[in-house]
Amino acid sequence: MLNLERLRALDALARHGSVSGAAEGLHVTTSAVSQQMAKLEREAGQQLLAKQGRGVRLTDAGRLLAEHAARILSQVELAQSDLEAQRGQVVGELRLSAFPTAARGLFPGALAALRAEHPQLRVRSQELEPEAAVAEVIRGDLDLAVVLDWYNKPMPMPEGLVKASILDDPADVAMPAGHPLAGREEVGLEDFADDEWITWGQGEFCHEWLMFTLRAKGVEPQVGHRAAETHTQLGLVAAGLGVCVAPLLGRDPMPEGVVTVPVRQKVRRHVYVVWRADADRRPSIRAAVRALQKVGADLGQLADG
Repeated sequence: MLNLERLRALDALARHGSVSGAAEGLHVTTSAVSQQMAKLEREAGQQLLAKQGRGVRLTDAGRLLAEHAARILSQVELAQSDLEAQRGQVVGELRLSAFPTAARGLFPGALAALRAEHPQLRVRSQELEPEAAVAEVIRGDLDLAVVLDWYNKPMPMPEGLVKASILDDPADVAMPAGHPLAGREEVGLEDFADDEWITWGQGEFCHEWLMFTLRAKGVEPQVGHRAAETHTQLGLVAAGLGVCVAPLLGRDPMPEGVVTVPVRQKVRRHVYVVWRADADRRPSIRAAVRALQKVGADLGQLADG
């Protein structure tokens, strides 16, 4: 008889590619994963792991069983979702993430509301960039992730996920108060062809969006500084070190010496939440989505005002 927790360890090892990665994903020690795999090999009667350098790899039998484990665990998730839906109670544990400005702008209100309305639900949250968050939802390490698209560059979305809109987040250009364009009612991104840009980290979705958008306007961007956090970017702007795109969500309070000017082409990013389709009926997920949408609707009204 194959043990479900040992199959979960095998599935995590197959998804993460290492014992240490599986341990981190399961929130256990590496020795616990190794012990589970040793017991699973005895249950299966076959070698599932083989040494590869300092690490391990799955044998043919290991890969075969890992494929079955993924399907079995998906069925278990679906069964748990159906039972929760039938019971209609918002209980248990919910793991969710958001990119930094969404965590700052959405999580305090939404998570406080969840705690007040559903005291038996334990919520664990973290900041995580969109692409990494989507991967963790697919792997089952997260239940929900708040992610984003830009108006002209959607983020690729794998199959097997469900999504719901939270809000459309307008973005301005932030510049030092003494900048020649600081007094304008509107600006174009191409107006800053001679400025240094303060942007996100190399390879991050938002950085790639900015490079794509500026080049589409015939501008080869000059990148002076990189920072993951909006407030760090704005601090660099306040010091006169460049300009940046400043979405409304999570950017307050604005530092002194920074002016934001709307963009003529209405630069917006679409903020939404994703989760696995096999968990779609869980009341806890539905409750979290409603709480996020409520906060998003309130912020959207402020942005439109």
